[in-house]
Formats: sequence, structure tokens, C-alpha cells
Amino acid sequence: MIRGILIAFLAIAVIGTGYWGYKEHQEKNAVLIHAENNYQRAFHDLSYQMDELHDKIGTTLAMNSRESLSPALAEVWRITSEAHNDVGQLPLTLLPFNKTEEFLASIGDFSYRAAIRDLENKPLSKDEYASLQKLYEKSSDIQNELRNVQHMVIDKNLRWMDVELALASGKKQQDNTIVDGFKSVENNVSAYSETDFGPGFTSMKTMEKGFEQLKGNDITPEQAKQRAKEFASTDVDKLKVTQSGKGAGFEFYSVSMYDKKHKADLYMDITKKGGYPIWLIQSRKVNEENISLNDASNNAVSFLKEHGFEAEDLVLNESAQYDSIGVFSYVPNENGILLYPDTLKIKVALDDGQIIGFSAKDFLAAHRKRQVPKPELKENQAREKINQKVMVQESRLAVITNELGEEVLCYEFLGTIDDDTFRMFINASTGMEEKVEKLKNAEPIFNEL
Repeated sequence: MIRGILIAFLAIAVIGTGYWGYKEHQEKNAVLIHAENNYQRAFHDLSYQMDELHDKIGTTLAMNSRESLSPALAEVWRITSEAHNDVGQLPLTLLPFNKTEEFLASIGDFSYRAAIRDLENKPLSKDEYASLQKLYEKSSDIQNELRNVQHMVIDKNLRWMDVELALASGKKQQDNTIVDGFKSVENNVSAYSETDFGPGFTSMKTMEKGFEQLKGNDITPEQAKQRAKEFASTDVDKLKVTQSGKGAGFEFYSVSMYDKKHKADLYMDITKKGGYPIWLIQSRKVNEENISLNDASNNAVSFLKEHGFEAEDLVLNESAQYDSIGVFSYVPNENGILLYPDTLKIKVALDDGQIIGFSAKDFLAAHRKRQVPKPELKENQAREKINQKVMVQESRLAVITNELGEEVLCYEFLGTIDDDTFRMFINASTGMEEKVEKLKNAEPIFNEL
């Protein structure tokens, strides 16, 4: 009797285990099929986008009308964005493909900058047309490489999941068609990236320029420790220093230290040249606020001036409160002109006024003695360029970085439409509307349930 019950129980257990294993296998296969379908879609979309990109760049070379050229270049930018998105969906994390991604980003950057430019007053130069010609030729090479991989994938019924597993395991398979094909694309683009494209071509690398104008001698790791200790607005110890690696755009020291008062770590980067603080951050529990946002702002200004960030004046640009933390950004004011590229950002704990966050990267990269031109337009002329629906409340001169990455002198207007506040920048020389920003409204406060 007991034996029969045990046999029946074991039989049920075996059947149940088998059914569970079968369902698990089915679900796993469903996940793998779904991932494979997504990879295949992204790959074929990428191949299609490269076909479109090659054709669209070719049409821009044949265009003579500037009215047609701007939309065509904008379309090139859109296609490169979609192609870049498709690359991001492929399992290429372990396969070096950064040169191809940079190439796509560079095409997008070039086409976007040209598309938003006033081509009537500043048409494409010979160098820029030569760059377009080179982009057209290289996109043709990439197009052909991808078509070859696409043919092999379809002909041999290759799976992207096998590529992902091979890359993850580091094992080589006899047929590495997909991996070899993408390596060929990467090598092709790498050779091209070293070519001189001319001054009209702006790649992602050139956007990282800055810090070249810093003054002072190189500091040692021990001096970096001392600078960090002086900069931290609290008593610290256990300082450790590491130097930046070869891949960094500039040399700096990373310093970690321990805040004895708040029992929390602080982290800071300091430039090797001159020993300028780039950023500082501390993640600690901030207790209930004891000081106002205004007092915190005053603390921040005193801290900045105490540590050598001297401009004729510092103007509070934005302030916000998140729980018990005040966040501020300050803009230097020189001769009545705000310098937005030189913005400083700072976080203040509202429990005791300690500086727990700081960023001077923009300031260090941009701050210098500028030859700011005098405005060619009067304020009332620039005001006429503002949408009539906007009720202008305030105006002033400011230097900003426009969509082309150029610094321009503008009239800044603050105005409202109903309950929304906007900031508008009108070029002080051309009257062009350079930028419009909607300022954040006060966030609603939700009581806990």
C-alpha cells in the first residue's frame, strides 16, 4: 500500500518536473527568438539606413539650390541618428566598433551644423563640399561592406545570438562571417578617420577641446592632496590620489577623502596643470533643513570667491531645491555682459550649509579674456524679433554658445506667456533668434500618504 503511494508520488513528481522543464525550455526559446528577431531587424535597418545615407549625401552634392540643400542636410542628420540607434541595438558591446559610431556621429554633426546655418549668407565652402565628397565615397565603402555581410547572413541563415555568445565566451567559431564583416567595416572607417577633412568638418573629438588656456605649472600628487584638503569645506583625512590614464583628453588627478564630521567619502578631480578643481561630489545623508535657500546661495558665492573664482561679479542664474539640497548655477558678469559658457554649478546641503557638489568644467574650458564685439542692433530693434505673444519682463546682454558651437553676443529677454516663463536670445549683430528656453515652473509638493 505504502509502496504504491510512493510510486505514484514519484511518478507525479517526475511528470511535474518534466512539465516544468519543458515550460522553462519553451520560455527560454521564446526569449532567444525575440532577441534574435530584434537583432536581425536592427541589422537590416542599419543596412537600409546606410543605403539611404549614401544616396542622400549624393543628392546634396548635385544640388544647386540653397533652399533644397538645408532640408537635404537635415535629412542626412536624421538618417545618421537612426543608423546610430540601430548600431546601439546590436550585440557589439565586446566588439570594437567605436570608430564607425564616431564616423556616424561626425556625419550627423557636420550635416546638422550646415543645415541650421544661414546658407544664403554663409554658403558651403569648397572645403566643405570636398568633405561631403569624401563622406559620400566612404559611405559607399561601408554600404558595400554591410551589403556583403547581409548577403552572407541571409544565404547561410546566420544567427546574431551565436555572435553574442561567441563574443561573450571569447571562443572562435569556424564561421565568423558577421564578426569579420563588422571588423572590416571598423578597419575601413579607422583608415578614413585619420584623413584631413578640412576646417568645415567638426567631429566629436573637437567638441572636447578646452583646458588648453589654463595657466600654471604641473603639480605633484602630494600637492593635489593639499589642494583637495584646502578645497573641501570640512575636516578630511585618508586622502588617496590616482592620476588620469592615457585615454583622457587632459591630465588630472582624482582624489578621494573621508569627511570625519559627516562620516562620508568625498571625491574630487583636479587638473595636473595649475591644480584647478574640476569637480567635487559627496553623497551623504542630508538632514532636515536649517538654513534658507537664500542663505545657501550666499554660502556658495562666498565659497567660490574664497577659492579664487574671481570675476567682476557672479550672477545667480538658476536655483532649485531638491529635498534638503540647494542647487545653484552662477554666471560671470563682465562689463554688464553675462558669460553663459563660463557657468559654475554648486550644491549646498541645507542642514549645515556644507558644499557637497561643485562643477567648474565649463568655466575652466571657456573662461578667458574675450574681445566681445559691440552690439550692432539696439535693444528695441532686437525686441522686435520677439514673438508678440510674449510679455517681456527683463532684458540684458549675454554671450552664449549657439547651435554651431560658436560664441555669440545676444540680447537676452525674459518673458512670459500665461503662466510659463521663457528665456530668448536674439543675436545682437544679425537679429537672428539663436535660442529659446522654457524655464522650469515650481514643482508641486505631494504629501506622503
